[in-house]
Amino acid sequence: MMGMPRLAVALRALALPVAALLAVAPSAPAQAKPEPKAPKEFVALGDIDPTILQEIRYFTPHNFTGDPVDGYRRPMCILTRPAAEALHRAQGQLLERGYTLKVYDCYRPQRAVNDFVEWAKDLGDQRMKGEFYPEVDKTRLFEDGYIAEKSGHSRGSTMDLTIVRLPALPTRPYVPGEKLVPCYAAKKDRFPDNSVDMGTGYDCFDTLSHTLDPRIKGVQRANRLLLKGTLEKLGFVNLAEEWWHYTYKPELFPDTYFDFPVSRRSLTG
Repeated sequence: MMGMPRLAVALRALALPVAALLAVAPSAPAQAKPEPKAPKEFVALGDIDPTILQEIRYFTPHNFTGDPVDGYRRPMCILTRPAAEALHRAQGQLLERGYTLKVYDCYRPQRAVNDFVEWAKDLGDQRMKGEFYPEVDKTRLFEDGYIAEKSGHSRGSTMDLTIVRLPALPTRPYVPGEKLVPCYAAKKDRFPDNSVDMGTGYDCFDTLSHTLDPRIKGVQRANRLLLKGTLEKLGFVNLAEEWWHYTYKPELFPDTYFDFPVSRRSLTG
């Protein structure tokens, strides 16, 4: 029979290879955290009204950051169903007059808003200043209200949109690095958009973007009032500082800021 000291030494020797194997054995792969899904009350606008044009700017680099924005997996508009159905009713009225709606942005995930905030803090990134905020110092974007840590878009009933006269001509693609023209320049000079002339381009960080700015007159003012009058009769409320920004009231989720990605896979229905 082996003595106790010799038995202990033998057991320790046997344990060494096992411990070594455990030390180098690969750990189990971490499980990817599942992406959040949209509540059943959210729909793709294209399923409610495929005639409404969609030019989702934050899926592309043609926006004030100069890059596609985090959270936009597909160039699609997602909204709460009541907001989408109200837009469908507005579209019916505009089609009768020879126009169509076009959306630039709809539901916006919180991660996209966070992306905006990080961009605003990076004062060295001024790539798109010449078009989107030529007269605004980037250090003032938070103070002047152009960038915030929360957005009504994340609640699902807010959209950015415009009007296009039919037949709608295509808008040419933006080419990164191309010469930028101020968003408040004459329509013939600024980036070509198939929208009617609203006096400024979309996402123009300037007081000329205020819906009822008195300097906007004639056809430009008439176009803004056509959009405003059509939508307000159907329950939409305009943000006075942005002619393109409307929220359908009452909101289904007035206090919830969602973060599911903009993609077909996010929709549960």
